[in-house]
Amino acid sequence: MTLVLKTSEKAIAEAANIMASGGVVAFPTETVYGIGADATKRDAVEKVFAAKKRPHDNPLIVTVSNAEMAARFAKLDWRAEKLIENFWPGSLTMILPLIDQDILPDNVTAGLLTAAFRNPKNDVTRHLITLLNNPIVGPSANLSTKPSPTTAEHVLHDMDGRIDAVIDDGPTEIGVESTIVDLSVKQATILRPGAVTADQVSSVLGEKVIDPTGPISLAANIAPKAPGMKYRHYAPSKAVVIFNQTDLKDLKQQLKKNDAVVALEDSLNQLKLDRRHSWSLGETADSATEELFSALRFFDDQKDIQTIYVESLPSEGIGEAYMNRLEKSAGGQHFGL
Repeated sequence: MTLVLKTSEKAIAEAANIMASGGVVAFPTETVYGIGADATKRDAVEKVFAAKKRPHDNPLIVTVSNAEMAARFAKLDWRAEKLIENFWPGSLTMILPLIDQDILPDNVTAGLLTAAFRNPKNDVTRHLITLLNNPIVGPSANLSTKPSPTTAEHVLHDMDGRIDAVIDDGPTEIGVESTIVDLSVKQATILRPGAVTADQVSSVLGEKVIDPTGPISLAANIAPKAPGMKYRHYAPSKAVVIFNQTDLKDLKQQLKKNDAVVALEDSLNQLKLDRRHSWSLGETADSATEELFSALRFFDDQKDIQTIYVESLPSEGIGEAYMNRLEKSAGGQHFGL
């Protein structure tokens, strides 16, 4: 059984002690729940890979409590300093060159000369890292390929008995993982969209940021610089199909009793469905992003559901992060195609 620690000073101290002893603890952030271990302890990090069933060539994000902790391990150029000033603590992860290749265990970096660093906005987790006095690894606290967890209950669904503890700090705020920007290259490049947009990064840096359209994929023999670039992610066991608002009439005619629909409130009102087989994404891109993984997890657990139809959004602002996760969840399946 995994120990559930309700947020308190005592609980945070207990979690820090577990990590100091080489244990694994799931922790809250403003994006999704992460699964953490002392990033300087190779054996502890190995337990994270085992708990998640994660491929070893998929590097881990290093979660720090402040910029000074990141500077113990990585080189911070003027771009990193500007982004730290504007977006830390927050939902921005930066790929940075390491001071030395061996300064972190190779199972953290996948043997690369770079690592991803993030300082989350959540006070509980920053205090946890401060007590530990070392960074922690921070992949999402779910089994690999599955939708990320936005509540402690989601964590326990996947990780009960697989990790030592989870700190329950309630639902997350944003609902999808952080933006990842690669600063180890000459021109800053977005490797994963999130709440911090490419336009925001460009504005702070005063220069164009490369923002590839659509998910990035790599060949089997290439080690990714960041999570989400190579392997299947965010996918429930049920089929996921993406539909557009213009598909509503045809979708309503084709829906079967074992189908579920995840959509904006206005679209659900037009479909007039049995609400037991529907999940409202609210009325905005922000609320949709917050609800997406919860909806996928809920219907994935319903035995009578075979297909989950999910509404698309314009790929702008936070909508880009929403569509990035949805496209990967669906494996490219679109209604009518």
